Amino acid sequence: MKVLIACEESQRVCIAFRKRGHEAYSCDIQEPSGGHPEWHILGDALRAIEGGKVTTMDGKTHDIGRWDMIIAFVPCTKTSNAGARHLYKGGKLNLQRYYEGLCGKALFMAVWAADCDKVVIENPTPSRIFDYPPPTQAIQPFMFGHPFSKKTLLWERGVDPLTPTNIVEPTATWCPSGSYSGKHGEEHKGMFTTDRARNRAKTFPGIAEAMAEQRGGDIR
Repeated sequence: MKVLIACEESQRVCIAFRKRGHEAYSCDIQEPSGGHPEWHILGDALRAIEGGKVTTMDGKTHDIGRWDMIIAFVPCTKTSNAGARHLYKGGKLNLQRYYEGLCGKALFMAVWAADCDKVVIENPTPSRIFDYPPPTQAIQPFMFGHPFSKKTLLWERGVDPLTPTNIVEPTATWCPSGSYSGKHGEEHKGMFTTDRARNRAKTFPGIAEAMAEQRGGDIR
């Protein structure tokens, strides 16, 4: 399959699909940290989801035509319920924040409307004020072998729900808010305070492997 992993700089999902023989590409406005610029489209995800010809960071052009699957990790900083407290100032709606959130929802809906038979979008719980469509399922890292809780929602069309692969006992919340992270023991605090936003956005390897195995399988 030809698979686009939109808004992914870690390349974890892209690499998982590549290992199984699929022609997968990550796309982000940031350079990738996954070590494979030859699989990375540096630029606007909205352009990439249209398919056709795409250019990777090694300068090569690839004739994609129409994507077989799109998996997107749409930015959620201004739409997530975790940041809902910033939507109001002195009891009044923060119009700048609300506008930025609506722009975030517009990107989400544009990806959801992509001309592709199989689309999956991952996001945390959005603030109700933005009126997102209902998700199809919720997953946790501890369902895929990682002992952490971090509720993640999936919006899926054209694919079956993701099935847990290795349920373990969660020992902590992954990258919680600053106030909540203070409740964790010293052995966990470093991972919660160092580059928190970037770490929180990365896909857990167990989830990436499940996405590639269950949505694409091994075609090598």
